[in-house]
Amino acid sequence: MPFNEYPEQERTHCDCFVQASERNMAYRGSVRPFVNFDAKHDADILHRAMKGLGTDEDVVLMLLAARSNDQRQQIKEAYKTAYGKDLLSALKSELGGLFESLIVALMTPPVLYDATLLHRAVKGVGTDDDVLIEILASRSGPRLRDVVKVYKKEFGSNLEKDICSDTSGYYQRLLVILLQGSREEAVDEANIAEDAKDLYAAGEGKFGTDEEKFINILGNRSAEHLRKVFDAYKKLCGSDIEASIEGETTGNLENLLLAVVKCTRSIPSFFAESLYSSMRRAGTDDDTLMRVLVSRSEEDMLDIVACFKDKYGDSLYNTVQEDTSGAYQKCLLYLCGSRD
Repeated sequence: MPFNEYPEQERTHCDCFVQASERNMAYRGSVRPFVNFDAKHDADILHRAMKGLGTDEDVVLMLLAARSNDQRQQIKEAYKTAYGKDLLSALKSELGGLFESLIVALMTPPVLYDATLLHRAVKGVGTDDDVLIEILASRSGPRLRDVVKVYKKEFGSNLEKDICSDTSGYYQRLLVILLQGSREEAVDEANIAEDAKDLYAAGEGKFGTDEEKFINILGNRSAEHLRKVFDAYKKLCGSDIEASIEGETTGNLENLLLAVVKCTRSIPSFFAESLYSSMRRAGTDDDTLMRVLVSRSEEDMLDIVACFKDKYGDSLYNTVQEDTSGAYQKCLLYLCGSRD
């Protein structure tokens, strides 16, 4: 069976400010479960690729990038059964640099991957606020609740306490609200206009800013409700809610509020912007590039690819190709899922 037997994905054009789920209920990931999957066969192929002097990195990347995460976990089990050793440890011993980091990320179950990223964000030297903001603003309530449980099991620590020890003020309070994963689900039609007025009164409509009102409404209302509030807000004061946030808040709180708004409007658009920023600055932000391509590869990567093209006039595939090299580049391009 060819290692790169991977179905071509067709991109659908997207309005970047409409949620992907409302456009098309079809599978939108760039990585699909491999049709003729055989975990034992794949484990044997990987073993041969790492046997002897040197490792055939092309085999490793083409096989693992064309398998779903669940299938990769099955390959890990089959490898240990066949060869009596851990596949991830074997890969780490054979690979290096950015390619190793990418393969390790691909081999990590999604919820554990989020938990690990958050642990690194708060337990290292300083705080990686970009990671905190990205994950807490973009993940669903059920996903965040699962992350909290896995974090406790894996690291023996309370995620909320760890976040609170590294953050402060209204920024901390909004992070804690989001971490509960208890966002409302319904649209409260009777309160749409009231919420819009409250947001205006909390920001542009007064001297100073009522941050508590912002974090309460943006942290708890459903995404559909908030999109209607944003429309009502623009009718009320003639500008988007983003302009108010930028004018009334600063620093990490501003960045978190903006991320919540952007994810409410369109998660694919939010990640398209993150990817563009990671590659269109002095040097490539490989941490962000890897994190987004891995975490969204089975979620909405095809929509992110479409939004990237719509927003920036170039394909994500070409942009990644220009900014990266080697086996690391090839694997990232597989995760893009489309040349368009």
